[in-house]
Amino acid sequence: MKTYTQPVYPYAKPTDITGSPRHWPVIVAGAGPVGLTAAIDLAQRGIDVQVLDEDDTVSVGSRAICWSKRTLEILDRLGCGERLVQKGVSWNVGRVFFRDEQVYQFDLLPEPKHHRPAFINLQQYYVEQFLVERANELGVELRWKHKVVGVTPQTDRIAVRASTPDGEYTVHADWLIVADGARSPIRAMLGLESEGQVFRDRFLIVDIHMSSTFPAERRFWFDPPFHRNQSALLHRQADDVWRIDFQLGWDADPDEEKKPERIMPRLRAMLGDAAQFEIEWASVYTFQCRRMHSFRRGRALFAGDAAHLVSPFGARGANSGIQDVDNLGWKLELVLSGQAPERLLDSYDTERTFAADENIRATTRSTDFITPKSGVSRTFRDAALMLAKRHAFARRLINSGRLSVPAILTDSPLNTLDTDAFAI
Repeated sequence: MKTYTQPVYPYAKPTDITGSPRHWPVIVAGAGPVGLTAAIDLAQRGIDVQVLDEDDTVSVGSRAICWSKRTLEILDRLGCGERLVQKGVSWNVGRVFFRDEQVYQFDLLPEPKHHRPAFINLQQYYVEQFLVERANELGVELRWKHKVVGVTPQTDRIAVRASTPDGEYTVHADWLIVADGARSPIRAMLGLESEGQVFRDRFLIVDIHMSSTFPAERRFWFDPPFHRNQSALLHRQADDVWRIDFQLGWDADPDEEKKPERIMPRLRAMLGDAAQFEIEWASVYTFQCRRMHSFRRGRALFAGDAAHLVSPFGARGANSGIQDVDNLGWKLELVLSGQAPERLLDSYDTERTFAADENIRATTRSTDFITPKSGVSRTFRDAALMLAKRHAFARRLINSGRLSVPAILTDSPLNTLDTDAFAI
């Protein structure tokens, strides 16, 4: 049973091909969650913004699914948080299992009366669809099937060349927000690189449609009976779609592991023979913890996966990308209106590289705990898990993903008593 039909957004021939291209205050490259959030934020500030994307629909598969309380607060400000919450599955409780028993559980909102839950689970394609609809309400110019094929920095502007079904054209902007994903063609065009670590492990992601009475909780297993010597993760999403992650090990063949005949025995072992479900989507992934040296290159401002990559443990990828553009929007508004000098944007780089480093440290530690690289590390991990059921001190050692939290910018260059620091 297919629970979601991807929308197809209309392509329109750009007038820039035959006429004089318009100059834009801001162009956003990439219509994923980060690029769309940036465009909505700027539009609400009265800034004309154009979004270029080479596709004409939303993402395939659940991909990013956990949206944090801070992200929901940002999206509330942008007029679309409530829609995500109404569609998504709210959760605060996580359970950790070792082999065949639960050893630990946590509640991310132990105090009542929070306006938003700690997290909602919602497939990325819904998030993108709702953001597109909000962008359209605000009059954002979304150009579908417009692939960025060239970027030329200039002193007072940046030139962007786009390829369309009707040919190529060049358009200029004061600023370019680069949100074109982990492989970031624009980053490569500018000769920029990311630095960091690639983890030698593989994970299988499976989306299944299943009616079940399992509660809306995060469930993580270390070395379970149904998947020995590896880990597994279970999340409930909208439309009775469940996301399951299986650790496979580095030697697993990605093409083979995506085949239904390989997936079904794993699911049966986990869910039982009586479970009724259908596979909706599957993928095998590896992950990296990397970032660019600087998120600003002249008039190009990098955000989200284009700027930094983290492992998926802790839901710090898409959430940190949305926090990137939340940091950036008000600064661009002040610069474009002449109320602040361009060097204010350097604080975006300083603050968000700090946040990226924090996320990289957190997810690297989670990865090392989940996938120990030596016998000593595994012995330590297993001992902590065995002790956790009866001893509170050991629970603090368990690391199945330190979940996304906002960065605290105590050392920001904007924290100053010098009132003339950013005077014009």
